[in-house]
Amino acid sequence: MKLAGSLVLSLVLLATSGCGGGGDGVTSITLYSPHGRDLLQLYEETYEAAHPEHDVRWLDMGSQEVYDRVRSEAANPQADVWFGGPDTMFSRGVEEGLLQPFRPTWADSVPESSQHPQDLYFGLYLALPILVYNSDAVTEEEAPRDWEDLLDPRWKNKIVLRDPIASGTMRTAFGMILSRSIAETGDVTAGFEWLRRLDGQTKEYAQNPALLFSKLTRQEALVSIWELTDILLLQRQGSPLAYRFATSGTPIIDDSIGLVTNAPHADAARQFIEWVGSVEAQELAAEKLFRIPARTDLPREELPTWAVDVIDQLQPAAVDWDRLTKDGTAWMERWDREVRSKG
Repeated sequence: MKLAGSLVLSLVLLATSGCGGGGDGVTSITLYSPHGRDLLQLYEETYEAAHPEHDVRWLDMGSQEVYDRVRSEAANPQADVWFGGPDTMFSRGVEEGLLQPFRPTWADSVPESSQHPQDLYFGLYLALPILVYNSDAVTEEEAPRDWEDLLDPRWKNKIVLRDPIASGTMRTAFGMILSRSIAETGDVTAGFEWLRRLDGQTKEYAQNPALLFSKLTRQEALVSIWELTDILLLQRQGSPLAYRFATSGTPIIDDSIGLVTNAPHADAARQFIEWVGSVEAQELAAEKLFRIPARTDLPREELPTWAVDVIDQLQPAAVDWDRLTKDGTAWMERWDREVRSKG
């Protein structure tokens, strides 16, 4: 049974984690994830159908919230699997000792750059921050073509962004700007000035993706930055939201998975991680929910047409991922302190 509220789920997890989820021989697997209800429910139902001995439970929240929660529970872990988020955030988790080694059999099917050298996490999907606009109010010709276009005066107070403090996608987009500043000028000064100008254009920072989509759909704002998968899902539902890849390049996020240190149900969690990176699960996510597999061994002809088109269009942006991992938290704290609502 799916549990609706975070507080209710937390209390139940505390009650059941020591006994494996019940006395009927069923072992629970608890996922903390930013992947959203659609993917989590699809995986829950599909996995449990093949593994009736397991009960998949999940808590859906932002990437930063997952990290914060896993860290706050480190002395008494409630989650088994950290399922989703930028690999830069997983790297921070490694520094905190929040992940334990597990190398699934599919590990060699993802690029070496998508693997932690000590087998603490692995990339599952590629997540792509993109430029988003409401096509009912903005024509394709008018829509921003590159990140720099967001600073055009015509978009002042017409931009809504997901609050970057809670969002791995937005942290990556902002990190790209600051990384580019270092590459071009030697420090982040110009990058923070760029973000200050963007803040001056921004009408609001939405607290969650649902609010972001609602404000864009109702034309309370017209333009945003978000991740490709959600926009493709909304388009399938008839949403007017459209997108572009930025002409100067897209930061490609390794959306990762890892086994939580001292996970209450580690053996069951390993089985789930093994399954979720399988060809079956990767193709299911691509076909049903627009996930781009990190695996490189899937033949093009077996991928959905949309995925092949995206891969062919994609131009990676230059990002200093090591610097973003090292300095990203401090950058966001500085942004929150010096830039938010001051542009």
